[in-house]
Amino acid sequence: MEIKIQTSELPLVKIQNKFLNSTLPVIKVGDTIKLGVSILEGNKERVQFNEGVIIAVKNSGLNKTITLRRVLQGVGVERVYLIHSPKIKSVEIIRRSSVRRAKLYYLRLRVGKATRLQQKFE
Repeated sequence: MEIKIQTSELPLVKIQNKFLNSTLPVIKVGDTIKLGVSILEGNKERVQFNEGVIIAVKNSGLNKTITLRRVLQGVGVERVYLIHSPKIKSVEIIRRSSVRRAKLYYLRLRVGKATRLQQKFE
């Protein structure tokens, strides 16, 4: 006997909705955020905070990722985070900026004050 599962019984959207992080604020490109990431050191778990500018948002739904950029000791560091991951403990928006691009890759070529974005007040 062969069992066939119809797509209408288990739509992918319903399965993904169980794993979405509903506590996230609305995140856009150009925002400066403070991201709390849970890391495991030995047998202890702690939250490490990373602060930076979102230069890219990719995909949607459960696969949504953000690219966070900051400059540490004169070296630009970019890191990609899966935003609905259970390792993401907190997201705090520090500042919103008005930008006209979907991807802010041009910030990689700029140094110092040239990397500042115009703040948007709401």
